[in-house]
Amino acid sequence: MVVFAGQGDARRSMSLLWRSAVSAGAALKPGPKPGLDVDTIVAAGVAVADEQGMAALSMRAVGTRLGRTAMALYTYVPSKSELVDLMHDRVLAELPTEYDTSAGWRPAITDWADDTWAFHLRHPWVLQVSQARPVLGPNEYARLETVVRILGGIGLEPLHVRRVIAVLFQFVRGMALVATEHRQAAPETGVPDEEWWAQRSALLAEFAPDFTERFPALAALESTASLAAMTEAEAGGATSHMEQEAREAFRVGLSLILDGVEAAARTDSDGTLHASAGTP
Repeated sequence: MVVFAGQGDARRSMSLLWRSAVSAGAALKPGPKPGLDVDTIVAAGVAVADEQGMAALSMRAVGTRLGRTAMALYTYVPSKSELVDLMHDRVLAELPTEYDTSAGWRPAITDWADDTWAFHLRHPWVLQVSQARPVLGPNEYARLETVVRILGGIGLEPLHVRRVIAVLFQFVRGMALVATEHRQAAPETGVPDEEWWAQRSALLAEFAPDFTERFPALAALESTASLAAMTEAEAGGATSHMEQEAREAFRVGLSLILDGVEAAARTDSDGTLHASAGTP
């Protein structure tokens, strides 16, 4: 399930996302305190999505959680589209915006990636909000500002900084998606991972008895890598072997990406133009 942000009324959505000054002025107005407010509705929406997933999110579900009808919410949040934007930007506020760079940019960006990974596992529904059209809220910009500050002084050309950030964001997001899907597979299907793999491995052996001869490189790799991965999963205390494998792939992949960033920074600082620099 993919949800596209920014489907509601543009002016209303941006007003709600950047409403801090407006809200502060409204708080000074005399009169009875309203029974509902935007923040309460957004918090309830986040709770519904965290507990039941994005598919369960609706104005009715949020209203029920608050003991109100869906109609009672529309005065504050016009529709589910605006609600999703607000929820997405709200949870992004959990991410740190300051990282210690005294030991260098690489430990700082590693900490950022770890924090972002953990954030996605806390709020897996965020992974269903497409990045094709960003929410453009203050916390989304704060997240981006944080990474730009970390990478801004390492010697990369501005265009390369922008592309490195895109790679980092999508890598962390993609690997977190794999981990959350491993978590969700058993409860969603009612079949534990071990049972699923045992059944299909037996059938693979039955229907492809020549598997090793047909795919010798893969068979050799799996025979050694699978045992090591299972040992890592047991040591890491992951909820499943597959989730731990996703975590280890995340760790190794991030290290390789950062190795490449270091090499690119050295190239840029030497004044050598990358072959890809002119690519749009």
